Amino acid sequence: MSAKKIVAGNWKMNKTLNDGLSLISSVIESDLPSDVLVIFGTPYIHLNEAKKLVGNKPNIGIAAQNCHHEDKGAYTGEISIEMLKSIGIEFVIVGHSERRQYFGETDQLVGIKVKKCLDNAITPIYCCGESLEIRESGNHISFVLNQLQESLGDLSNDEIQKVVIAYEPIWAIGTGKTASPEEAQEIHAAIRNHLSSSFNPSIANNISILYGGSCNAKNANTLFTKPDVDGGLIGGASLIAEDFLKIINSY
Repeated sequence: MSAKKIVAGNWKMNKTLNDGLSLISSVIESDLPSDVLVIFGTPYIHLNEAKKLVGNKPNIGIAAQNCHHEDKGAYTGEISIEMLKSIGIEFVIVGHSERRQYFGETDQLVGIKVKKCLDNAITPIYCCGESLEIRESGNHISFVLNQLQESLGDLSNDEIQKVVIAYEPIWAIGTGKTASPEEAQEIHAAIRNHLSSSFNPSIANNISILYGGSCNAKNANTLFTKPDVDGGLIGGASLIAEDFLKIINSY
C-alpha cells in the first residue's frame, strides 16, 4: 500500500456563503480523478451547507479550519469538535502556521486538538513548518521533527495512521515563494523517516504528507512527482475553481 493522494483547499477567511457553494459545485461537477481525495477547508459558515452539497460523493471531503481544544464551555466565538461532528465534518485543519502566529497556538495545544479530533473519529490535517530565519539557519529539519514529536509523539500506532500531515514552509505561505521540489522532498522524506523510526515503516509509508506553501496550478505537477509528496494543502489557488482543478489533475 501507499499513502493516499490528497488535494485540500484552505480558503482561510474568504468567500461568502453563496460564492463558496458555487465554487464547490464547479469543482465537484467536473471530471475528477478517482484516486485523489479532494477536501474543501471552508470557513465555519459554509460547513453545514457544504457538507449537504457534497453528500456522499466518493473522494470528496469537507474540513473545518480549526476547532477548540475543550468539549464545551464559556468560550465565546469558538467551535467544538462535537459541534463539527454533529454536521458530519470528517476533517479539521489543526495547527496551521497562521493559528500559531496570530493566536499563539503551541505544539502542546495543537497536540491536544489532534487527540480531540481522533477521539471523535475526525481526521486531523496536522500542520508543521519553519520560518525563514530557521530555514536560513539550517535547522529546519530538526525544528520540524521536534514539532512532530511534541504534537504527535504520544499517539498510538492506530492513532497516527489516521493523521494527515501538511508541511508548510512559513516563508512560502502567501509570498509567492515556493520550496523547490528538491527542498520539499528533503523535508517530506525526513518526516517520513521520523514516522518510520517512531512507529514503523509500514505505517509511515501509508501516512499522507502534503505540501503547503504557494502550491499552485503551475508548480503542482513538479512538486507532486516527488516520492514523498502525497499532495497539497492549497491556499489562494483553491479559491479559483479552474486553478484548483488543475492542481487536482496534476498527478
